[in-house]
Amino acid sequence: MPSLASNAPSALMRSIARCTHRASQTLPHHPLQRTPARAFSANVTLKKKQEEAVAKAEQPKQGSRKTAGKTSSLRSVAVEAQRSRTFVKSRGRTRFIDPDAETKTVSAYCAAETYDIAVAARLVKAQGYELDPFQTGLYPQVIHVQTSDRPSEVKDFQQGDIFVFPSGTVVTWNVREREALKLVQQVLPAAAEGSHLELLETEDLEYLEDGSRESSEVVGDTIVLGTKPEQASDPSPSALSDTGPASPEIDTVLAKIAFSSGLARSTKLAVLETLLSNYQHSTREIPNMLAAKHTRSPFTRSFILRKTGELLSIRAQLNLYSELTDSMPDLFWDSRHELGLGGYYDDVGRALDVGVRIKVLNEKIGFAQEIASVLREQLSEKHGLRLEWAIIALIAVEVVLEFWRHYEERRERDDPESTQALLRAYLERLASEETKPRDV
Repeated sequence: MPSLASNAPSALMRSIARCTHRASQTLPHHPLQRTPARAFSANVTLKKKQEEAVAKAEQPKQGSRKTAGKTSSLRSVAVEAQRSRTFVKSRGRTRFIDPDAETKTVSAYCAAETYDIAVAARLVKAQGYELDPFQTGLYPQVIHVQTSDRPSEVKDFQQGDIFVFPSGTVVTWNVREREALKLVQQVLPAAAEGSHLELLETEDLEYLEDGSRESSEVVGDTIVLGTKPEQASDPSPSALSDTGPASPEIDTVLAKIAFSSGLARSTKLAVLETLLSNYQHSTREIPNMLAAKHTRSPFTRSFILRKTGELLSIRAQLNLYSELTDSMPDLFWDSRHELGLGGYYDDVGRALDVGVRIKVLNEKIGFAQEIASVLREQLSEKHGLRLEWAIIALIAVEVVLEFWRHYEERRERDDPESTQALLRAYLERLASEETKPRDV
């Protein structure tokens, strides 16, 4: 029994501890409940270990994410760089060239009415140029030569192109102005018909080469040359044998010829505009003189005929003796469906308002023609008036002469000493003697 009594308090204490432990596990902890320090330190240590393990486990994943982030950023930079190389920008419906894009110059010079292509080719060849270096086959209709690298005034150290057209126009691409003027003013005048160096007309455009596009176009007043080689739609050997291998250099040269032809047309039109402007300046006082009262016309027959001839010459150069009003020059009739060069020619015409300018020029010529018609009518009236006065004078002279004849006849008839009076008296005496009876 004593052993049981001594063990009873310890058993009681064990049962109370078990109940307390179960209650602590079952009931929720109060925020103000205090936990033993040892348990807290153990929990903190366990949490730190778990965090370190998770960090070690996530280290490769973070590295892969960083690598992926770097790759995506490089791709975005490449895309942005590619976008930055796009020369043609757009804002709404308006398209324009990137102001930061480096452009080159294409210039046109018109110094004659026409060029003899055969003579011009001989003169150009004598200067050391090679005619038609890419064998385009367009030599009889246009002369194409290339200049050597001249890094002093040209951009990008690239070769320039020179095109000589029969219309009296020279178009240069990326060529120094001094070299172009030497060719126009010193070499080609020997092959020119109707040279007018004093009325040398020039026109400039900007152009750039885009290697990411196959076709070319005109954006604003800038020509965008697509230098990317065109991919053949039919790569079969038969197709290659028919058309031959594609040459991007030849395609670029043909595109330049098309754009140059349109620019030459605009420059030729500018010459006629200058001639008409000078003509209008010389005749601008004629309407005021015609409208003034009691003013005698100071225009002579030679002046009127000279002005009429000048106007007819301008009108003939615009509508008759040139290809300015033609929808398509003869240069593109054989290649317009194959290469689309006619589209480039039309693009330059639309960019430079050639159609509108031709219409306005014809209207101005029509107004000047009315002034010339008034002058011719005035000249005809003056000439007719002179003829009328001459006829009146002749009639007056005839009347005077007739009166004088009658007067002389009457005077002679009344004068007794006149021959007619003496003759009449003699005849009267003879008649009287015949009427007297004769003595037997």
